[in-house]
Amino acid sequence: MDRPIASPHEIRNPDTLPPALGFSHAVIAQSGRTVYLAGQTAQRTDGTVVGATVAEQFDVAAGNVVKALEAAGAHPQDLVSMQIFVTDVTEYRRLSKEVGEAYRRHFGRHYPAMALLEVRRLFEPAAKVELMCVAVTA
Repeated sequence: MDRPIASPHEIRNPDTLPPALGFSHAVIAQSGRTVYLAGQTAQRTDGTVVGATVAEQFDVAAGNVVKALEAAGAHPQDLVSMQIFVTDVTEYRRLSKEVGEAYRRHFGRHYPAMALLEVRRLFEPAAKVELMCVAVTA
């Protein structure tokens, strides 16, 4: 699924900071409704966590983010912030190509302000990835 990259929000990546690859340094959200999403993992509707790797779980979690956005009347290009929680940064880095492909499949080339954080564990014991997002929609 190819997602549009146009966003109503203003992206700022100043030359005075390192290049922003796969994220944006700052996003100026345009006025509108703010949508706060709960952390999304690789859970199916029955609550089971699927995917053996960080990349596989990222793909499912990203799909769940899109579903939550759509339920709120928002779209991936409305995202202004994303926090990625993983239980293994080394695995995330090793599978970064696959994670990137999954990201673009769900969010296109729209990169909100982002952070990657390693945590010891997530609420669901089988979860390796959790995405927390904020969107602003007109």
